[in-house]
Amino acid sequence: MTSATRMVLMHLPKNNPIDITFKDIQFTVNVGTLRKETKTVLKGVSGSFNCGELTAIMGPSGAGKSTLLNILTGFQREGMTGEIRTSRISNDDDDDDLLLNNDLKKNNIGRTMCRKESCYIMQDDQLCPLFTVSEIMMMAADLKLGYTLSYKSKLLVIEDILDSIGLSGSLHTRCGRLSGGQKKRLSIALELIDNPPIMFLDEPTTGLDSTSSHQCVSVLKGLARGGRTVVCTIHQPNASTYEMFDHVYIMAEGYCVYQGSSQSTIPYLQTIGLNCPQYHNPADFILEVVTGEYGNFTSQLKTAAIDNAWRTPHQITDSHALLKRKSKNSGAATLVLVNQPSEFNKLLVLIHRNLMQAHRDWTVTHVKVVMHFLVGILLGLLFENAGMDGGKTFNNIGFCIVTLVYLSYTSIMPATLKFPSELHILKKELFNNWYGLSTYFLAFIITNMPLQMFFCFIYTSISYYLSAQMLTWTRFLMFLFVCQLMTLISEGVGLILGTALNPVNGVFIGSIITCLLILFAGFLVLFNHMPIFLYYVSYGSYLRYGLEGLVMSIYGYGREPLDCMNEEGYCHFRFPETIFKEIGMVDGKFWTDISVMVCFLFVIMIVSFFTLQRSVKRH
Repeated sequence: MTSATRMVLMHLPKNNPIDITFKDIQFTVNVGTLRKETKTVLKGVSGSFNCGELTAIMGPSGAGKSTLLNILTGFQREGMTGEIRTSRISNDDDDDDLLLNNDLKKNNIGRTMCRKESCYIMQDDQLCPLFTVSEIMMMAADLKLGYTLSYKSKLLVIEDILDSIGLSGSLHTRCGRLSGGQKKRLSIALELIDNPPIMFLDEPTTGLDSTSSHQCVSVLKGLARGGRTVVCTIHQPNASTYEMFDHVYIMAEGYCVYQGSSQSTIPYLQTIGLNCPQYHNPADFILEVVTGEYGNFTSQLKTAAIDNAWRTPHQITDSHALLKRKSKNSGAATLVLVNQPSEFNKLLVLIHRNLMQAHRDWTVTHVKVVMHFLVGILLGLLFENAGMDGGKTFNNIGFCIVTLVYLSYTSIMPATLKFPSELHILKKELFNNWYGLSTYFLAFIITNMPLQMFFCFIYTSISYYLSAQMLTWTRFLMFLFVCQLMTLISEGVGLILGTALNPVNGVFIGSIITCLLILFAGFLVLFNHMPIFLYYVSYGSYLRYGLEGLVMSIYGYGREPLDCMNEEGYCHFRFPETIFKEIGMVDGKFWTDISVMVCFLFVIMIVSFFTLQRSVKRH
């Protein structure tokens, strides 16, 4: 992997290098529950990160390194003051001169700019385990490069990236079977497709052994040498890995205590009378110093850190030379000019991805199909002849409520657990501008709704036939329509719970809500027996409209008296009008129930989108 420091990616989209300069960054947070107090995490830190350099932000826990990284990426929006400058270096094709744009970008403006021009690779490698390396790379290419490039051109980009980072031998390996180092390199490769000029990484070596860590840092150094600004936080690298960093930014107690080259660390400490023992790792030694093992030197270090003399001189201007050398030697033919794909094109890619994922995840499709088939048979046999026997009318209404409860539970619980498991992937891709949240949500609805409706059809058709309901297409389709709406409404409730609560609380609250809705459905406690206040409360239960719709589809619209199959030959509820009067559904109207359930579905889907949006921002 030593060749990574010389990597040249010839087929990537064009970009212009960007330098980042920040000044007097302060960040405060409110702590405490009852008594609010303000804590200052960053205390006026300043510095610059240049393209062509690999920068490491280091420091002990609580020093503020992750906070600084989040501010520079735009991930942290509130509580920050200070200035962020971005200097773009561009090339004029007419006279081949370099143009340096020094526009001051402050607060939200600067962070938005950094966010659009950068990628943020988080500490945990959030990859769907069901896709192969080549598949997930092609999906990322479709989302970032669009359809302005041919399939072969995208393959060239992907092969170029994978060859450079050492993953060309794992093209057909599923992400779930990759090693920790391979997953980290794949996470980097996914963000390289649109060739961002700025790359931020949070603890890229976490969970890797020393060899894999060295290889990962070597890849990052090669990317920086290609004209990018590469900034990462790192905990405590070994000596050989530490020396690979061009620029080190060390923090302690919210201050910057050193900014300069890794080779200058020991001479810098010697200026304040601290000598690193022979054969001791300089990274370990300076962290021991800032944590106070040799005394409190923070005030001296933060004063000395203002001086830029410890930075390697040629690295500061190297970004200009990189672009000039690239413009003269690379040639226009090696650069890919692309248009950002439209949200509609991204929607098509996401639909295709969701369908592939559903097909390969046997717990989502195969198990559910089998379970709905078996449960349909079980309930159909358990309520045998309930649909045509006048003596089993109450049992048949019991079959209706059991159907609604079964469809409700099997829709709420999986949906409650779905988004928490995918939230980190969604958050990463949204932040790195792969697509919009509304596009993701719409793709999810388009692919998930038909799937849930198919599961519902399997259960409903089997149980409806085996329980001997009236075999007319009109009544069956009415029955099925209510069941489909119940499935989709329950799915939406599960999405709300899954995005608003953690999985444990979501499952618990979902169970409680379903139990309460059953109580007000009108079967366990008949409407005629409810107190007047609770009767009006029952209008808020969508199970009420579902049960009434099923009963109306079976017994309404002029159904003739049922047959009595008992020995006495008398059935009190063989006349549909009698059962409607007994359970308080005399005024029931099927299409009114359908209209109310459609309104429930519409409102619940809107609420689920906003709870998802809030969950993404919160995390």
